[in-house]
Amino acid sequence: MSKVTVVGAGNVGATCANVLLNNKIADEVVLLDIKEGVSEGKTMDMMQSAALLGADTRMVGVTNDYSATKGSDVVVITSGIPRKPGMTREELIGVNAGIVKSVTDNVLANSPEAVIICVSNPMDTMTYLIHRESGLPKNRIIGMGGALDSSRFKYFLSVALGANINEVEGMVIGGHGDTTMIPLKRLATYKGVPVSSLLDAEALDKVVADTMVGGATLTKFLGTSAWYAPGAGAATVAKAVLHDEKRIIPCSALLDGEYGEKDLCIGVPCLLGKGGIEKIIELDLNAEEKELFAKSAAAVHKTNAAL
Repeated sequence: MSKVTVVGAGNVGATCANVLLNNKIADEVVLLDIKEGVSEGKTMDMMQSAALLGADTRMVGVTNDYSATKGSDVVVITSGIPRKPGMTREELIGVNAGIVKSVTDNVLANSPEAVIICVSNPMDTMTYLIHRESGLPKNRIIGMGGALDSSRFKYFLSVALGANINEVEGMVIGGHGDTTMIPLKRLATYKGVPVSSLLDAEALDKVVADTMVGGATLTKFLGTSAWYAPGAGAATVAKAVLHDEKRIIPCSALLDGEYGEKDLCIGVPCLLGKGGIEKIIELDLNAEEKELFAKSAAAVHKTNAAL
């Protein structure tokens, strides 16, 4: 029996729970929120959709009752305030750090063996905070951001190519921020063909630029942070762990010498399986990519210093 807890029943958390439920990723899903009635109401609505869609996952919604989360294999933390138009992810650090620390303490008191997936922003720094406060082995703490950024990169590539999005491969590494992420245009492919041979430099640079402000663009449109892709991204990472998929997904991981960095959580390709992050994949970056990664790492270190 597999069990996933999603902490935070806002748009992202509820979407994650809905993907877990209707794709039958876990046997049991717990949706927890601090606000009375929100998780219960959304759970009831989702379970009624499950009756229509044929999902048989058990799901419960609770208000601040961490005892219901006991024995979770994976915990997804989405808690915190979302971005508003014009805000950076980094500006959320003050409020969200306290929330994430409290949630982590409560989660681990009930599920000490869980793998934790962090979605809360600023995501790299919140992932680092969980490492620092929990003392868990580094493989059991995963920041979701790279999975989301890479899906956005694939989307913009597919639009530029007029291609099926599922036949496009693209990866984003670096910090989960509008100026710190690094879409690896050199390594992007369409059915194995380098995208650089299919798009001119101007078109490819536009794809990169659109990817980097992908979250801000949606926040401007919606008036708040996006939720469908972030929720699906968290559920995808959870599935890779629960089902021991041995899948390579870019995630924020604690580095210990990889890519020339230490004591830093930042987006890198990770092999995900039952143990969480089972291996960090070191790409053979060229000089330009190494320089971009170093600048990104410096920016994330600076945000971490605010903790």
